Amino acid sequence: MRRLFTAWRTRPWLTSAFVLACAVTLFFAGRLVFFTAYWATHQEMPVQPWMTVGYVARSWDLDPRALDAAAGLPLPEVKGRPQPLAEIAQDRGVPVDQVIAEVEAAIARLKAREASE
Repeated sequence: MRRLFTAWRTRPWLTSAFVLACAVTLFFAGRLVFFTAYWATHQEMPVQPWMTVGYVARSWDLDPRALDAAAGLPLPEVKGRPQPLAEIAQDRGVPVDQVIAEVEAAIARLKAREASE
């Protein structure tokens, strides 16, 4: 610790840059560990109304755009942000269970296509 204070007095810019680089590295390492642990435990989650198409696709290891196309869902660019399935159902004027069934059928088709390739 004493060496760090000595380095700070002799080269404050270099020491500051080193400390900042260490902090940024720790931040991204923490994010990596968090997201790796999160997605390792959230694979093939049952489709819920609060989920977005991107979340469902990530959980099922699918391309979100392919899932959008297979289920006939709008792209996120339509509203400028990803929509939860409940909001998509509300915009269509159909029950959310119908949209969930469409997404689940699309997942099954995409997974079957992946298995045959």
